[in-house]
Amino acid sequence: MAAGCCGGGNDLMILACAGGSNVGQLSNQAAVELTQEGFGKMFCLAGIGGQLSGFVQSARDVPLMVAIDGCQVGCAKAILELAQVPVKHQLVLTDEGIEKNKDLCLQRADIDQVKAAVKRVVLSSRPGAAAGPAVMTGGCGCNRG
Repeated sequence: MAAGCCGGGNDLMILACAGGSNVGQLSNQAAVELTQEGFGKMFCLAGIGGQLSGFVQSARDVPLMVAIDGCQVGCAKAILELAQVPVKHQLVLTDEGIEKNKDLCLQRADIDQVKAAVKRVVLSSRPGAAAGPAVMTGGCGCNRG
C-alpha cells in the first residue's frame, strides 16, 4: 500500500461497502473512524471494483484486510472475488444484529458496535490476540483540527 496521510506503517486494509442504506453507511463511517484512530487504513473499494491495476495489486499484497459488508448481499466480498483478491476477513453488519433500513441518520451506538466488531474480527485472527495490543501503533492526523 502506498503511504498516505495515515500511512505510518499500517498493515490493515479496511474496505467498506458504503452502500445506500444505514448498514452501508455504518460500514463506511466505522472505516473512517478506525482509520482516524490508527486502527488500519481505509482503502478504495471502488478502485478495486474498477479493476484499476494499482488498487487491485495493493489489495492482493496487503498482509491484513477486512471487508465490511452491510448486509448479506456482500458487495465488498463480491468485488474482491471478481478482482481475484483473497477475502481475508469479512464482517457482515446484519449478522451483528443491526437491522438494514433506509434511515441514514446514523446512531453513535451502532457506529461503536461496528468498530468493536471490526476489531474483534481482526484481532481474533492474530497470534496472541487475546492479550495483544491493537493492530496499529500511532494515530492519524487526518481531518483533525
